Amino acid sequence: RETVITRAFSGRPARAIENSFSAALSGSAPAFYPQLHFLTAGLRKEANVRGDAENLNLWAGTGFVHAKEEPAADIARRLLAAHD
Repeated sequence: RETVITRAFSGRPARAIENSFSAALSGSAPAFYPQLHFLTAGLRKEANVRGDAENLNLWAGTGFVHAKEEPAADIARRLLAAHD
């Protein structure tokens, strides 16, 4: 999936993985932060409980496809080694 800049979840522009919620509402979401953030909080919480990625804010940068699952200690070691 692609990422999009959306205000659909919070009312403030943020980059997220596009899903049904952001696709349907990005074009019409008002710029009302933090009101929209609080308004969608229950929806986001319930989507998280249900594992419903189509109605959850999936914040991600453009390089998210390169992420891999690994222990945090390994990530920290790799990042530190890159700066030595």
